[in-house]
Amino acid sequence: MLVKTFGSAVYGIEATTITVEVNIAAGTKFFIVGLPDNAIKESYYRIESALKNCNYRMPRQQVVVNMAPADIRKEGSAYDLTIATAVMAASGQVEVEELDKYIIMGELSLDGTLQPIKGALPIAIQARKEGFKGFILPKQNAREAAIVNDLTVYGVESIKQLVDFFNGDLKLEPEIVNTRDEFYNSLSNYDSDFSEVKGQENIKRALEIAAAGDTM
Repeated sequence: MLVKTFGSAVYGIEATTITVEVNIAAGTKFFIVGLPDNAIKESYYRIESALKNCNYRMPRQQVVVNMAPADIRKEGSAYDLTIATAVMAASGQVEVEELDKYIIMGELSLDGTLQPIKGALPIAIQARKEGFKGFILPKQNAREAAIVNDLTVYGVESIKQLVDFFNGDLKLEPEIVNTRDEFYNSLSNYDSDFSEVKGQENIKRALEIAAAGDTM
């Protein structure tokens, strides 16, 4: 059975949607093609352990994973969840009806929990631009992605939550961020202030006057 899921590659501040195709056929080997780096090639071991520890099964057949477009180099462990979801769907453990509506990203731990990823914001922006319904990613990154409006963002803590969501056994609450409140709440939050500067009184006084503006 051939199944497709979608992830994303981030280059600088730009994201490119990656299609992950998984086909299961007669045989015993696991192949990943489409210019993956070593972290992606190692995903087999993380995925297998995560599935076993969450009481799912890794297919004992030939599994071919293609990451398209094949001429773009794919890097990092954030594709673990994208690949694992496609493998489970191709083996009949996940319903496929809604899969093509979401970008799915996340690094798997061996116990099936998720580690945070990088580039959640540009991925979310690109997902909205391309008309995806939502973005499923680790809980730690959900607020960053939820800044993008008109895109449903779900933060999950484990692969089990994702499987239960697509199988209709769990209703996930979307992450909501009020960008206006976030902006005003952070206006007065600074990483450092003058209390940390020792000496330089004349310079600090000049900067205070410049910041205050002309009050005459």
